[in-house]
Amino acid sequence: TQDDVISSLIHMSTHDDLLIFTNKGKVYRLKGYNIPEFGRTAKGLPIVNILNLDKDESVKSLININKKMIEEDKHWYLFFATEQGLVKRVDISEFENIRQTGKIAIKLKEDDSLVGVKLTKGDDEILIAASNGKLVRFSEGHVRPMGRSASGVRGINVDGSKVMGMTTKREGQLIMVVTEKGYGKMSPIDEYRVSNRGGKGVKTINVTERNGQIVAIRAVEGNEDLLIITDDGIVIRLPMEQVKTAGRATQGVRLIKVHDSKVSSVEVVAKNEEEVVEEGEWTQDYKYQHKESVVKHIPTGKFYQYEVSRSGSPFTDWCYSYEYGDYSELCEVTQEERTIVQQYWKAV
Repeated sequence: TQDDVISSLIHMSTHDDLLIFTNKGKVYRLKGYNIPEFGRTAKGLPIVNILNLDKDESVKSLININKKMIEEDKHWYLFFATEQGLVKRVDISEFENIRQTGKIAIKLKEDDSLVGVKLTKGDDEILIAASNGKLVRFSEGHVRPMGRSASGVRGINVDGSKVMGMTTKREGQLIMVVTEKGYGKMSPIDEYRVSNRGGKGVKTINVTERNGQIVAIRAVEGNEDLLIITDDGIVIRLPMEQVKTAGRATQGVRLIKVHDSKVSSVEVVAKNEEEVVEEGEWTQDYKYQHKESVVKHIPTGKFYQYEVSRSGSPFTDWCYSYEYGDYSELCEVTQEERTIVQQYWKAV
């Protein structure tokens, strides 16, 4: 629907189990065949129609559990991180029997909430970032296995800020961060030293008044697409190749102009080649040609994405615009190309 984006995409069979973790520290369990099946373009059902969620309870993490995977290797854990910097590790066997109304997955302290859950092997490396721009990297083995009712131990000293995300080294070799004012960058994971849990961490981005505090952290490979959502409902999608790779102590580059709003969330998704239509396959509604320039029109939620290809040019500009061709200043285009887009909108 409008102002909504995909936050998770999970491959699973009908006999797999889906563990659903919420900000309240609860876990729900669904069989694959209990999840309604729809066509590719269907909207789906609201999660409250499937789960008995409490008021102000929202989904934070989805974990697919394959029984064959667990039977072949018993050493699987779920690693938790909370907003106040607490972490804990729980054996996967603790979540075999969960009633329909859910169970407590982690005992949260007052004014704390669950940020994320990761499926780990016991020897992973955990990376946790706080809104003040600091990140801590430590071995999963520094956190002993605990029961579901435990609150956990300190993973990072948030120093008055709050945890904004957790990731693992297995998920990617680049650490990407995005700030509330639309700035972001990627840094090689090897630039973050491995330390003990509980520290304040090292700088992962230089937080200033210009770029604002961190709102998201992800481990990526650098060949995915990035979705950025603002608190006033604006959504853009851009290739990860356009996010600059820089050192830890840099401010990053502008990814989106937020004006008076802020970035609310960020998601990394695989490239969807189906969105790009090959030259010989365009219909009149998606094609407008003028001299040597071609404009591709690709709907992406509330925004529209234009690829302006110049004949004989080795590069492509990716531009983002509100409906009806009201160009933003996220990319540099010539006045002629701007006119092409405006004429294109009049044509369709």
